[in-house]
Amino acid sequence: MRILVVGAGAIGGYFGGRMLQAGADVTFLVRERRAAELAAAGLVIRSPLGDVTLKNPPAVQADKLAEQFDVVLLSCKAFDLDDAIKSFASAVGPNTAIIPLLNGMRHLDTLDAMFGRERVLGGLCAIAVTLNEKREVVHLQPLQSLTFGERDGTTSDRVRAIADVMEKGDFGSKASEEIIQEMWEKWVFLASLAGATCLMRSSVGHILAARGGKDFVLGMLDECSATAAAEGHGPRAAYLERIRGMLTAEGSQMTASMFRDIKAGAPVEADHVIGDLVARADAAKVPVPKLRTAYTHLKAYERQW
Repeated sequence: MRILVVGAGAIGGYFGGRMLQAGADVTFLVRERRAAELAAAGLVIRSPLGDVTLKNPPAVQADKLAEQFDVVLLSCKAFDLDDAIKSFASAVGPNTAIIPLLNGMRHLDTLDAMFGRERVLGGLCAIAVTLNEKREVVHLQPLQSLTFGERDGTTSDRVRAIADVMEKGDFGSKASEEIIQEMWEKWVFLASLAGATCLMRSSVGHILAARGGKDFVLGMLDECSATAAAEGHGPRAAYLERIRGMLTAEGSQMTASMFRDIKAGAPVEADHVIGDLVARADAAKVPVPKLRTAYTHLKAYERQW
């Protein structure tokens, strides 16, 4: 099975690197700068679960991409999706499976329109990973998982084959028959965390320590959950209890990556993560005043960026 990983940044570099380390047939689709870095230093992963340096990992640039692949693993930011599609489109054949790891749901419509729904699986990942100043992939904590599956709830032969390859990477991969529900649940958690920490420009713990902070955080979670429920994908009780605990843990230093992007003056996924929820809430007549305020805040930030 031939796997094309779009990008060799933090997420693509980690999951693609672990599969390559395990002997999978992985090629990274990268830009010129990253290709030079990989040729010079290799793909370096620093992790509490084990470091590895992969010398001369297979890499290709978009203008040299001439072959079709069995799987395309897509981990770009939402605002880079259109450019990413242009870069890997020629690698998609009649039997290619695309596994997007983007947040939210709107990217599925974009990929379906371009490649056909039958080629696009559902997917999500949970990992804290970044690139350091040496352009090494740094895994910040032991948490790691990658979940994917057919969006119709079946388990197909192609999903089984992909699962066999990913299992060897030993990064907590799972083939799911409930991938859309799981994507919605992650979206609820992420939007609640991003909405709260971006709007308040602070960590969960600092927000909770402020008067009315807990009510604010839980109100954000309630709005996101109600919107998901209106779409038929409200968080299940056990999941909701778990994320409620995470969002109300006193002293927590947890922030959303979107908040960290704001601090770094970087682009943010305002429309994909928050704006799309607001639009869906409006369509379902679900009141979301906190979420709407967070969205306005993010759009004002984008105007300055």
